Amino acid sequence: MFDPVIAALYERDETSRSLGITLEEASTGRAVMRMTVAATMVNGHGTAHGGFLFLLADAAFSYACNSHGPVAVAQAAQVAFLAPAAVGDELVAEAVERSRAGRSGIYDVTVRRAADGGVIAEFRGQSVVIGVRPQGG
Repeated sequence: MFDPVIAALYERDETSRSLGITLEEASTGRAVMRMTVAATMVNGHGTAHGGFLFLLADAAFSYACNSHGPVAVAQAAQVAFLAPAAVGDELVAEAVERSRAGRSGIYDVTVRRAADGGVIAEFRGQSVVIGVRPQGG
């Protein structure tokens, strides 16, 4: 069971849910999400489109930086694509908080192939707190 704030955030996350991205774990400053690469997610080379890999990493980043309670959003992010992923590959994105100071945070996300642990991408996101979450979610 997730923290009610995180559970409500995932319930409203139609993009992730519609793409089959599941929230596996969430705790303070950390989140793990999972996605299987579908045929509709590949580019002209037959490998997972970088936009979907970024989206998976960004989603994990979002849950990790919102785990503290106040509303946090991405201020900046970058990704390095290190290996291709193919149709049917199950990918796991693990977000870990590296630093928080004032309203800013830095989070690293590693996207791995579940079958062999091979690293597909490394993502770094910078968050900024934009407000206090209202009661109830």
